[in-house]
Amino acid sequence: METPAYFDGFANFALERTQSGILTLRLHSAEEPAALSVGLHRDFPRVLREIADDRENRVLVLTGTGDRFMTDMDTTEDRQAFKPLNWDDIYWEGRQVLRALVDLPMPIISAVNGPATVHSEWVLLGDITIASDTAYFQDFPHLAGEVVPGDGVHVVWEEILGINRARYAALTQQVIQADEALRLGMVNEVVPAADVLPRALALAGQLVSKPPLLLRLTPLALRQRLARRLDEGTTLGLALEGLTLADKPYQP
Repeated sequence: METPAYFDGFANFALERTQSGILTLRLHSAEEPAALSVGLHRDFPRVLREIADDRENRVLVLTGTGDRFMTDMDTTEDRQAFKPLNWDDIYWEGRQVLRALVDLPMPIISAVNGPATVHSEWVLLGDITIASDTAYFQDFPHLAGEVVPGDGVHVVWEEILGINRARYAALTQQVIQADEALRLGMVNEVVPAADVLPRALALAGQLVSKPPLLLRLTPLALRQRLARRLDEGTTLGLALEGLTLADKPYQP
């Protein structure tokens, strides 16, 4: 089977597909654990659209590199996000990546290979979430950066944890360890770090034998509430986040 051109078209995303159609999408930064950068944020919705358009992809396994999913931010390129026109780019990308995930016409299995404190909502949107016993979840950047957590993390955590737990987590930068995440229903299984990807691939192998149309349509039926909530929640949420960024130059 010929490798599609888009497999090699994105610097921060490594793609590998089995003959049966199980696609593994791995986030990375120069083959090190992924750090959120301008390029990664910009390209994530683009690679997801390519994946959605390719009918050879039947199940997606989403994972990170090394010992963590994502805990760092690459600030070497300054977007000057406090400027409204620049924030508009981030606003667009932020909404598009979430839309692309919930609209992806295939099951998503998240293989959380370690801590996820930056954009944890990306992996928590998986239809099935397998976490390493070394993983933990947190929304670190927003409160630390003194900006509103309005980019979708507030919606996903609220849907998974409930309103009160989600508000507490956002306002205290709560760290939720893997075992606690399992108890609270954030993840479906916790396994040793070395077993995360194999377990995710095993589950993908069970699913990929199902009829193609069933695989394409069932996830869309199961994600309807999330799709609605993310659409309404990020419309205002990202605007509020942008306002707090725009206020930074005026702070004493």
